[in-house]
Amino acid sequence: MSNGILAVVAFLPILVALVLMVGCRMGAMKAMPISWLVCALGAFFFWKLPAGYIAALSIQGVISAVGVLIIVFGALLILHTLQYSGGMETIQYGMQTVSKDMRVQAIIIGYMFGAFIEGAAGFGTPAALAAPLLLSLGFPPLASAVLCLIFNSFPVTFGAVGTPIIVGFGASLKGTVEALIAGGTVPALTSIDQFYKIIGETVTLMHGPMAFILPIFTLGFITRFFGPNRSWKEGFAAWKFCVFAAVAFVTPYMVLAWALGPEIPSLVGGLIGLGIIIAGAKKGFCVPEDIWTFGEPSKWEKDWTGDISFSGETELKAHMSQFMAWLPYVIIGLILVLTRIDSLGLKGWLNAHAVVSFNGILGFDAVDVAGKKMGAVSESLKLLYLPGTIPFMLVALLTIVMHKMPGDKAIKAWTETTVKMKAATISLCASVALVKIFQGSGFNPDMVAQVAAGSAKFLPSMPLAMATAIASVLGPIWPMFASYVGGLGAFITGSNTVSDMLFGLFQWDMAGQLKLSRPIIVAAQAAGGAMGNMICIHNIVAVCTVVGLLNREGDILKKTFWPFLLYGIVVGIIAWMLIGMNFGLQF
Repeated sequence: MSNGILAVVAFLPILVALVLMVGCRMGAMKAMPISWLVCALGAFFFWKLPAGYIAALSIQGVISAVGVLIIVFGALLILHTLQYSGGMETIQYGMQTVSKDMRVQAIIIGYMFGAFIEGAAGFGTPAALAAPLLLSLGFPPLASAVLCLIFNSFPVTFGAVGTPIIVGFGASLKGTVEALIAGGTVPALTSIDQFYKIIGETVTLMHGPMAFILPIFTLGFITRFFGPNRSWKEGFAAWKFCVFAAVAFVTPYMVLAWALGPEIPSLVGGLIGLGIIIAGAKKGFCVPEDIWTFGEPSKWEKDWTGDISFSGETELKAHMSQFMAWLPYVIIGLILVLTRIDSLGLKGWLNAHAVVSFNGILGFDAVDVAGKKMGAVSESLKLLYLPGTIPFMLVALLTIVMHKMPGDKAIKAWTETTVKMKAATISLCASVALVKIFQGSGFNPDMVAQVAAGSAKFLPSMPLAMATAIASVLGPIWPMFASYVGGLGAFITGSNTVSDMLFGLFQWDMAGQLKLSRPIIVAAQAAGGAMGNMICIHNIVAVCTVVGLLNREGDILKKTFWPFLLYGIVVGIIAWMLIGMNFGLQF
């Protein structure tokens, strides 16, 4: 069977997801199981994989998804606990007293507060949380949604304590990288954690310039399309404050990524940056001399507003001190630092305890094929090391005591979190099961004897089939396009993590086919999955819901597409330059 046919069949599950979620406006909870079924049928009829092996790979995917779901649950639980304790409203109250200039408010809340929330919670939370806050400060609903979606980009690669890199690439590339390490072909690469750190270091170089460019562009974009005078210049006039904010965020962001790894750059960088720019704004540092606003709501265009209108007043109030409101997030950051530094010993202890392993699922254990161990379908969950458990669930319990929450409100926080997990559970289980079939399709247990005897070859895996076909068309200009594939994955699945699961091996194989640096191309995938949050349907629907813009997703997508396009161009240029410079560890 030709590789072209295999590439088309491999692409079908992605095409089906795209058509169902975008063309038919079907939710991921329904669309992803259908895509998994299409993938399973393709594996059965075209790759000739036995049904039992497909089932084993799918079960492996569900087990892997449980790890992601624990992180999602913990992140949402912290958010809901703070909402019911009054801590989140206290944080919002503190935000609105800093400056009356709406350009400054946009940077503090949309850029920096959003980066911090992304680092702590991820999974679309920042836009859904920051947009209502901007709405309460007098921003038009449509402008609030667009602004928060655009800014929910460069922090995402390190969002939810590094989940897109550690879990996303862990699911798609861990076995491949560990085999490379075991083979000794890259002596400088000694562990999977080092690989994650290399990707994190490289991706900061791709995000770094946009952390400076994007806030200036976004303010100009907002004042051009939503300002009273329709002027780019009014937004650009706040460039000094944008640069100030970018320096305050990017400095700790890059230092932490290069020193410790991918888990806390956005979380701690956002927290440090937030404190710096709030203090600076209160003192007028780099703040524009004039105060800019959106003008009278009565003069706004009708399509800027939805079901929730701005009354000119806000009922936000402080329920506790700002220190106490922020304390849970401070504790989360501290625990993450303490449990991610090898020399302290906590990391090793958490990794060694409460580990649940599933080896040889449905009897498919490793077999020897021409001297190589292949075909093992196994998965493990390190329950204590998952950030959803420690620190998220732990800190959620501590917050009940610290904020003196009544028992009924604490129960509501846990109940609401559990209820909201339904859609995420179904879509993630189906998505990761699909990814595992993608990965496992390069091995066929029914052909072991023939391959070992040299009378047959395994078919290329689904990602490799696609990579080979695309490489023949695009060739060495692939670095310019790699990030858009990551963006497509986030657009389809609603998650940078799942995008990395879906396309991680594809990008790895593309780099191998074209003899390009795999770390740089994989980092471009990570950057692309992050910028894809601007246009991802899941995030757009979520933010539309909280600002009263239901059925206005198309209007928002038309606006956020342009910064998404700009972001990909910049990432592509940087990837191209890094490859030309032979940057970093090459393999």
